[in-house]
Amino acid sequence: MASNTRTRDLALSILVLLAILAIGYLWPRGGPSLPGVTYEARYIDPGPMLHLAEVLSSDALEGRGAGTPGAEAGRSFIRKRFEDTGVRPFLTSGWEQPVTILPRKDLEDPGPGANILGYVAGETPGEGPLLVITAHSDHLGIRNGEIYNGADDNASGAAMLTALAEYFVRVPPKHDILFAAVDAEEVGFLGARAFLRDPAIPLDRIALNINLDMVSRSEAGELFAAGTYHTPALAPLITETALNAPVTLLMGHDRPEDGPNDWTSQSDHAVFHAAGIPFLYFGVEDHPGYHKPEDDFSAITPDFYVRAGDTLAVIVRAADADLANIAAHRREILETASQEETAE
Repeated sequence: MASNTRTRDLALSILVLLAILAIGYLWPRGGPSLPGVTYEARYIDPGPMLHLAEVLSSDALEGRGAGTPGAEAGRSFIRKRFEDTGVRPFLTSGWEQPVTILPRKDLEDPGPGANILGYVAGETPGEGPLLVITAHSDHLGIRNGEIYNGADDNASGAAMLTALAEYFVRVPPKHDILFAAVDAEEVGFLGARAFLRDPAIPLDRIALNINLDMVSRSEAGELFAAGTYHTPALAPLITETALNAPVTLLMGHDRPEDGPNDWTSQSDHAVFHAAGIPFLYFGVEDHPGYHKPEDDFSAITPDFYVRAGDTLAVIVRAADADLANIAAHRREILETASQEETAE
């Protein structure tokens, strides 16, 4: 066991070094000077976001398969970004919330997993409704000798998570916001499940989950918001943002009649939904690189990605401003459901 731990630690150190060397430079800060970006960001800092997405999806991290040194290396970059921008750890024990990774065909002896939980305090820290923003940090790893780098799925969401956290450190929110880079989405939402099982997470305070998964690749410039079908009270937030959003912001992919295109149960927000917590899931439609080795950083659309980041900043600001009403709406739904259960 000790030998396995030393081997994993060595592999992790090598992967972190290789990832840094593989990129070899930092993306410049600012809008027009960024390769492939013409949009001038107003809210997020796009350079570090693009750089982190590129690092996370580099060959050196070997696809960030859950339970592998590459996944652990990815988490270390996310944690470092949180630390550098002034985000605080949410748990008293530190940044990491343990996640048990189960053995599988491609990995019979997985290492430990973890969620990285960052926190930006609102006006009354520790009180009132809580907004939880999630993005999974893992991907598919190596399969049949090919690296599945997962640039859009979901290095893009994890990097955007840190960009949004940085923004709210600079512009403090009204309510507490928890930024969760969750592990093991690709193998059964294990990180999200561990998150909601932890007694340190106050479930009754969570008013809304915003989940980011595949937010960097759309030639059409379209970003979808799923979840308003299940919580219609959230629809005005999307429609009002869409009026001036720098992307084409659409609602959909959340109705039973959508069949396989119903995204309700297809990412970590499904776990929140099952727990009765309203969600908004943001992502692009499937593209040729989805769950294929071709999902590389070179295939994303950087200008759209930066525009999507600014769009999410506006949406989170609006959700934060209305979080008390969203929380009240959630309580009403739970009370109605409880009354109906009792009547039956």
